Amino acid sequence: MKAMLVNDGGTPIWSDVENPVIKPEELLIKIRAVGVNRADLLQRQGKYPSPEGCPPWMGLEIAGEVVQIGEEAKAKSDYKIGDKVCALLGGGGYAEYVAVKYDMLMPVPKGLSLEQAAALPEAYATSYLNLFIEGHLEAGQTAFIPAGASGLASVAIPMAKAFGARVITSVLSDEIAENIKYLGADVIINSTKQDTSLVIEKEAENGHPVNVSMDCLSGEMLGKSLPFMARGGYWIVISTLAGIETNVLLRPLLTKGLHLVGSMLRNRTPQFKAELLASLVKNVWPKIEDGTIKPSIYKVMPIEQTEAAHALLQEGKSIGKVVLTVSHEE
Repeated sequence: MKAMLVNDGGTPIWSDVENPVIKPEELLIKIRAVGVNRADLLQRQGKYPSPEGCPPWMGLEIAGEVVQIGEEAKAKSDYKIGDKVCALLGGGGYAEYVAVKYDMLMPVPKGLSLEQAAALPEAYATSYLNLFIEGHLEAGQTAFIPAGASGLASVAIPMAKAFGARVITSVLSDEIAENIKYLGADVIINSTKQDTSLVIEKEAENGHPVNVSMDCLSGEMLGKSLPFMARGGYWIVISTLAGIETNVLLRPLLTKGLHLVGSMLRNRTPQFKAELLASLVKNVWPKIEDGTIKPSIYKVMPIEQTEAAHALLQEGKSIGKVVLTVSHEE
C-alpha cells in the first residue's frame, strides 16, 4: 500500500510500505479521508513521533470502510464488512489502509460524508475532553476558546454552544472575525487591536467571568487573564503556540481556587480514549445528526497535496478543518 513518508529534508513523499496485518482485536480500514492537524506538522518536523506500536507516518483521524475484522473484534463489536467508520489513531492515518482496535472506531454519524467524518475524531475528542471532562463546563457558564479560526476552535465553539455555554474567542483580524461569525461565539476579540485580558476582565465585571478556558495559545495572555476567571475556574493548557512562558499571579489562584491544568489527548491510555470516544457517540453524535452541531470543513484536497494542506495550517489560512482524500485503484 501507499503511505505518506517524510524524507530527510522534511518533504512528504507518497511511498510504498508494507500492508498492515491486523491483530485479533483490530479491524482493517480502507482509508478514504484523513483530517489534518497541527500535530501532523510537528510530527513531520520530528517533534511529535507516533506512540510505540503505531505506524510512524502522520495522521490522527480518518474515515473509511471496514474491509477485514479480527476474531476478537468480531466478538466484541457490532461492526461488519463495508461499514462506514471514523477512527482516532495514535498515528498512521496518511495511508491507504490502517489497522484499528475495535474500541477506537466510531460509526459515521447519519447524514455525514466520509470527508466530514474524517474531521471528527481528533478535534471532537479533544474538545469534549477539555471542555467537559477536564473543564467541567456546564450550561450557563462561559468558555474562552482562543484562536477562533483554527480547526479545533471550529469544533469547540459550536460544541460549547450546543451544550448551553456562552463563548468568548479571539482572532487576529476583523476579517477573520467576520468569517467565523457562523460558529456562534458570543464575543470575538481582535487581539491585534484589543488586549484579550482586558476584555476577559470586562466580561467578568458584566457578570460573565470565564469558567473554562481551552487554551492552545498560552504565553503572556494566560497569566494576564487568569486572575479574572470565575471562582473555581479551569484554565486548560492544550498547546503553547503563543509562547511557553507566562507570569502567573499566585494570589488569585489561591483565593479563587483556580485550576491551571495541562492536557494532552495523545498520551492518554487506550482505555481512557475508548471511554472518551464512547461518550462522544452517546452525547455528541445525536447533536451532529440533528444538525445542532455541524462539522466545519475549510478545504478538501487529495493526499498527494499534503504539502499545500500543511501550508494552509502553518500560515493560518484555514478557517475550519482541512481534509485530505485518499483514492484507491478499485
